[in-house]
Amino acid sequence: MHQMHQQRRLAAILVADVVGYSRLIGQDESRTLRRIKAVRREVVDPNIAEYRGRVVKTTGDGILIEYPSAVEAVGCAVAIQRTMAERNAEMPVDQRIELRVGVHEGDIVVDDQDIFGDGVNVAARLEALSEPAGICISGRVYEDLAGRLELPFEDRGEQQLKNIARPVRIFSLGREAITGLTAVPRLQDEPHPTDFSQWFGTAPSAWLRTRSVRWAVVLVAALSVTGVVVWQSTGRHGAPGQVRAGLAGAPPAQPRGPTLAVLPFDNLSGDPNQEFYSDGISEELITVLSRFDQLRVLARNTTFAYKKKTVEMQELGRQLQAQYVIEGSFRRVPDQISVTAQLIDTRTGTHVWAQSYERPTTSTSLLSIQNDIAQHIGAAVGDIRTGAVAKAELERARAKPAAELSSYECVLQGYQASAAQSAAEPMRRARACLEATVKRDPTYAEAWAILTRVLQIQHSWGTGLDDNDKGIDVPRILEAANRAVELAPENAVAHFALFFAYSVTCQTERMRVETDRVLAINPNDANALGLMGSLLAYAGDWDYGRKLAEKGLALAGPAAPSWWWWVVAKDYYRKGEYAKALEVFQRSYSEQNWLDRLHLVYTLPHLGRIDEARAQIPALMKLKPDISVREADRLYALWCFDADFRDRMVKALRLAGLPEEADANRLRQGDATAPQSQR
Repeated sequence: MHQMHQQRRLAAILVADVVGYSRLIGQDESRTLRRIKAVRREVVDPNIAEYRGRVVKTTGDGILIEYPSAVEAVGCAVAIQRTMAERNAEMPVDQRIELRVGVHEGDIVVDDQDIFGDGVNVAARLEALSEPAGICISGRVYEDLAGRLELPFEDRGEQQLKNIARPVRIFSLGREAITGLTAVPRLQDEPHPTDFSQWFGTAPSAWLRTRSVRWAVVLVAALSVTGVVVWQSTGRHGAPGQVRAGLAGAPPAQPRGPTLAVLPFDNLSGDPNQEFYSDGISEELITVLSRFDQLRVLARNTTFAYKKKTVEMQELGRQLQAQYVIEGSFRRVPDQISVTAQLIDTRTGTHVWAQSYERPTTSTSLLSIQNDIAQHIGAAVGDIRTGAVAKAELERARAKPAAELSSYECVLQGYQASAAQSAAEPMRRARACLEATVKRDPTYAEAWAILTRVLQIQHSWGTGLDDNDKGIDVPRILEAANRAVELAPENAVAHFALFFAYSVTCQTERMRVETDRVLAINPNDANALGLMGSLLAYAGDWDYGRKLAEKGLALAGPAAPSWWWWVVAKDYYRKGEYAKALEVFQRSYSEQNWLDRLHLVYTLPHLGRIDEARAQIPALMKLKPDISVREADRLYALWCFDADFRDRMVKALRLAGLPEEADANRLRQGDATAPQSQR
């Protein structure tokens, strides 16, 4: 049998991927694949060979390369990006193949032909932070370049990278800096650092074989290295004006939302042996909350230092620089576990959310219970639309003038408006705020993402469109979504936005792909589950869509929007189970929602209750003056319902007496008297 051999070594690692790969594939799959292969053959491979790299593995849009030194890795990266910039100069922006590159030098584990370890993980995180057509390197690589490759890297400071224990100092080289280079850097014909004898020129081998001299050489070399390190630490980085604090246009180091600390849960069981379980809930909750990218979630080592210490909440907030703290308790009694959790605003010391969870221990493992409770707390607290933190921050933002709203607060307004859907004025304000945000803060992926959602709602519903606004075109929605994914390829919210963009044109398969990507990143996002489940079902994937929506309903609990139940009712409707459909529609019914009334109008006739359906029509037409059989069919086609569903709906609406066409005179009268929020 073939035997795998593991070894450790120091190596420079380069990770690169294609920017906007999904968008390019969506435009023209076969042409994009041909172009990427040409780039690999004509640009990437020749430079890898010249700079002594070894391709470890490739994916559809990415590559992992190992180099003997950081100098060779960075030289290769610059050569590739410079050549790619020249190739792209005459290409339309939306057709360019551009790369992001990350380079790190560190310890790796070599397992047969594959490599693993922090060296690889850090390089991958750096690649994600690189701007398109740019390069991100670690501080360790930057130090190794000194005196060998002088390049205008900009210092972005220390950053905490996802799943990397220690902060990493990051340096960036952007597109303009690379294209502005007078020449592509080439390696000098210098001795390879592993060939020790060549460092000392033509010294006689006998001289080197003298033991005392060998030690002298080692000592001199060590002192020289120490001197270089001291010089680089105090001289290079200490020179005034030599290094700038940040890179304009680069992604920020931290999320834009508030900071959250999870304190160790108290063990109230009276049994010290249960301490591992209360700690485990806290640790799992930190993991769950860290998946909500808008929050800054403090690491376990930081918060567990406060275990069994009594600190006043406002003082704790100042010490941790955290706006919110979660504390809780765990109690185990025979056959049952009880967990309480509460969220506290440290600026005021007030409780903004609290919940208790009880689970029997007779039918499942303790670990499963721990994970389940952590997921429920995480969804209740961290969800950016229905979560307690977002609600508290939105409430605080109400007192601020619109011009003073932060980018994060604009995003919250966007989520609030998209939840209401039919409220015109909040939709207008949110869109204006978000469009200003992406101009002011163009690397904020989540702002692009929720702007996509707002535009999608305005396209589908017309909510908040002004009279001089001719509508929202599909390319604009796709552009915003693709921008979000390009900026944050590992961000669930960005792929969520792309899902919405595909839903506009009823691309069910692509919607399903983006759904799976979102849930792979954050499987417990109640908002994503409810929304994606509903739209997937309406686009024809009923079984999977309903399953997701019901999971979202379970996670969000009472905070779930009532319209998430519609997918359940409409699934019964399409199956011909009209009594069950009516029961669920009535559960989510609101007198002021025209769609809730429309549901009753097209469901009741199937149960022989035509008079009850007719009784709903005056109120329906008052809420939505332009509603008609034709308009209802147009809207349901826009929302991707199939012909059979719409045909049954149309026949029922006619039986109930809904007008075939909207009356122009009635529309003018209705528009003059309708509340501003409904126009």
